[in-house]
Amino acid sequence: MSSVANSSEVLAPEQQAQQRKQLAWKARAALVGADAGEPVASPCINVCRMTEDRSHCQGCFRTIDEIRAWSKADAAERLQIWGRLLQRAGLNDPRSA
Repeated sequence: MSSVANSSEVLAPEQQAQQRKQLAWKARAALVGADAGEPVASPCINVCRMTEDRSHCQGCFRTIDEIRAWSKADAAERLQIWGRLLQRAGLNDPRSA
C-alpha cells in the first residue's frame, strides 16, 4: 500500500518550479544516463502528496494506479509511466532530445 498523503496544501510557484527541476534531473538520470540492464529508476522525489483533485502526486506526477503498479512493472511499463508523468508535469522527455 502506498504512503501517499492527501493534502489540500497549494505549493508556491517557486516550490513547484524546484520540484519540476528535480523531476527533470531524475528523468535524465533514469532515462538517458542509466546503464543498460539496470532497473528503470523510480521518479519519486520524496514529495508524496496528492493534488487536491487526487489526479496525481504533486512530487512525481504519477497517478495512484501508476504508483501502485510501479513495484511490479517491467522495464517497458516503467518507461511508459515515465513518459506519461513527464507529459503531466509539462516536461520534455530527455529521450527525445
